[in-house]
Amino acid sequence: MQAILVTGGAGFIGANFVNYFVNKYPNYHVVMLDKLTYAANLDNVQESANKPNYTFIKGDICDNELVAKLFKEYDLKGVIHFAAESHVDNSISNPRAFIETNVNGTFTLLENARLHWLEAPHKVKPGYENARFHHISTDEVFGALGDTGYFTEKTPYAPSSPYSASKASSDHLVRAFNKTYGLNITISNCSNNYGPCQHQEKLIPHVISQCLQEKSIPVYGNGKNIRDWLYVLDHCKAIDLIYHNAKTGETYNIGGHNERTNVEIVTKICEILDQKVPRKNGQKYADLITYVTDRPGHDFRYAIDPTKIQTDLKWFADETFDTGIIKTIDWYLKSK
Repeated sequence: MQAILVTGGAGFIGANFVNYFVNKYPNYHVVMLDKLTYAANLDNVQESANKPNYTFIKGDICDNELVAKLFKEYDLKGVIHFAAESHVDNSISNPRAFIETNVNGTFTLLENARLHWLEAPHKVKPGYENARFHHISTDEVFGALGDTGYFTEKTPYAPSSPYSASKASSDHLVRAFNKTYGLNITISNCSNNYGPCQHQEKLIPHVISQCLQEKSIPVYGNGKNIRDWLYVLDHCKAIDLIYHNAKTGETYNIGGHNERTNVEIVTKICEILDQKVPRKNGQKYADLITYVTDRPGHDFRYAIDPTKIQTDLKWFADETFDTGIIKTIDWYLKSK
């Protein structure tokens, strides 16, 4: 049974991926490493907990001794790297944590993969010819778009926040290990994810929570900032295809062509909740919307062109935003 390290598997996207991957590939031993910070929750991977091909290790990707031990003990032949600090607001108030985890942590994983899989630069150890390091990144490394256009794999990096700068740095490290050492790597840059298990600091679960508590729903600025939304299981399926089928050194942008302004997202959630769990006072949830001061460096628009992954790997999103948001709200209503 081939062992694959999945980092950050108790977080939002990582947990959805672990449950998907453990169930789909019983021949893989998924070793899940997570520090269990505030945004992680082992309940997210409860369905995998008793599977024979799953092992959880509590620990920090910055802990070189621990990471080296895991590579040796489990003879890891793959890494799928989700672990990251990811909340932009937190990166503004505490940027150091983002550099530590997103840059230094990624380096620690890369260096141990290099030492375990390679005899020398561009010389793979026998038995590790297919060992691969897949790095999950974000479209935020590209900065902001205007009213038109899309991010492609050739878009120059122009990060705006400490978070996106730290992710850009980690992307560059991953590419450098491919160019310098010949490490087998792939990278994916995804648009905003949503779906089950997302921490309530993020927009969609936060709006749902505020509605259900009948509290004020804060919207930054005028609410016109635009994001391209991707249902989390569609993202997991894309990573699966990239990990197994992409050529080494390739990068792929993953997006679902689901652009919405922030206020459109908030209003849509309010409308759905009006139907599913109406307020007792008869008022609309949208009455709770409050516009607040915009955050520093708030990018106007993100939108991804997924043509490359659609062409090369035949990946297409199964969910539109209108279908995915219903599934997401139903999950939160069930789990509240």
